[in-house]
This record gives sequence, C-alpha cells and structure tokens, in this order.
Amino acid sequence: MTESAFSTDALAAMKERVPDVAELLRFMATPSRLLLLCQLSQGESTVSGLEATTGIRQPALSQQLADLRQRQLVLTRRESRSIIYRLADPKVAALLSAMHAIFCAEDDHGDRVPE
Repeated sequence: MTESAFSTDALAAMKERVPDVAELLRFMATPSRLLLLCQLSQGESTVSGLEATTGIRQPALSQQLADLRQRQLVLTRRESRSIIYRLADPKVAALLSAMHAIFCAEDDHGDRVPE
C-alpha cells in the first residue's frame, strides 16, 4: 500500500482499533484455540465432535471452550443433552477464512499452495 492508501480519518480509526485487534490476535494465537476456531468456522459442533476432529482432550478442551465463550468468540445452544458451539462474530469468521486461504489453501491438484 502507498502512503495515500488510507484517509486521515481511516488512519485515525485504525489507530484507535489496533490495540483491540492486537489483543484478539494474541488470544487467538494459542494453537488449541486457533484450531477450535478453525473447526467451528466450518460449522456448528458438539464438544464430542470437536474432541474427535481436533484431537484436543478433556479437560483442556473444556477450558479452551470456556475461554472462547468468555471472550464472546463462540456461542452455545442446548440441544437435548448436547451443547452445540458456533462462531459468534462474522468478523472472526472472515479473519479465519482469510487465514485459511493464505496458509491452508490447496491448488487445483489438491497440493498445498506454497507460502
């Protein structure tokens, strides 16, 4: 980007938001949290489903989900005896989608795109 890419107002707004965004990224940077968020970006899941797909075992899984819930990054709903988790914030979903496209994308042959 060039120096003129952002207006003065946009730059001021960005400077105001940077601490919050940096804190969110620091929180998401924990590998198990990031893995859970990536899995939930694919759709809702139960605790047992998340355990099976991510390999994160109890009690670490419950602790990470509680942390994500406390930070309002995931929402829950009860269905019979199960608790269903989903992403809470469309901005986080968009961020995860961009990260997936950059770091996990495959080409037309199913090969991972080099970084």
